Amino acid sequence: MRRTLGLVVALLLALGVLAVRAHNDEGTRAALLTPITVKRTTTTTSTTAPPTTTTAVPVTTTAPPPGPVVAAGDPDGLAVQLAAAIDTVRNPATAEPDLARQAHTEQVAYYALLDHPDWQPLVLAKLTPGQQAITNSNVHAGNELRLLAPKPRDKLPSGWAVDPPAPAAELLAHYKEGEAATSVPWQYLAAINLVETRMGRIHGLSSAGAQGPMQFMPETWARFGQGDITNPHDAILAAARYLKYNGAPQTVDSAIWNYNRSWHYVEAVKTYARLMAENERAFNGYYYWQVYYRTVAGNQLLPEGFRS
Repeated sequence: MRRTLGLVVALLLALGVLAVRAHNDEGTRAALLTPITVKRTTTTTSTTAPPTTTTAVPVTTTAPPPGPVVAAGDPDGLAVQLAAAIDTVRNPATAEPDLARQAHTEQVAYYALLDHPDWQPLVLAKLTPGQQAITNSNVHAGNELRLLAPKPRDKLPSGWAVDPPAPAAELLAHYKEGEAATSVPWQYLAAINLVETRMGRIHGLSSAGAQGPMQFMPETWARFGQGDITNPHDAILAAARYLKYNGAPQTVDSAIWNYNRSWHYVEAVKTYARLMAENERAFNGYYYWQVYYRTVAGNQLLPEGFRS
């Protein structure tokens, strides 16, 4: 589902929100309606999401409690933040306000590790093996996305609106409906939604006209979409059909690559999907990840309600 750069590059600078399309020749976009089977040249994570091991507690609102959420300024403090956030997010007994704040804290802590790679071994040494595995995977996914647009921008994006997403329980139902219809594991749909638009928070067109929470090009939507391209349910089911058409779940790497022709994108999506498959509570955490935009001045929070 290739599209030209422009705004889409800027969208990716939101640390993995609306991913850039690796091939940007408008004259070849029609080729996306023909699936291409590709093989990776290196071995990475499993191509099939493992079975879910826990059940997520649906949440219905999106606003974290008042007060800034910031990462600690040193490895020791960051380790304390991550240990608490990882355990709290994955605890089914966690109340929604705590879940929202701790998920946001986990997000900014990973960003701090991306900005300070020399801190990573110091932080990991203070975490449990389970916390280490989760941290390593999320930092890996973040690194893969940064490789798609490594250069920070000197100003905030224009033409953006950031709004609350649909309720988590509704999104989860849409993903699982997509899986039931196509056999594409729902975690891949959730991961693509997370990477593309932070699960529907970001509203904005690419320079080529990609639209909606799953960022469909009009010609791709004309073939695979049914209903409203901006409707989360309709867009998620269209994404499931598109992945199925391109070989998922049997050849999921190739299917995701056809969605965005970059192996960095494929690796990030697969990593987030695997974490949600290992523990469905991870979805509830990702649901509360906020929109950040990477500038030369640092990672800038674009809160719900932001307009440019």
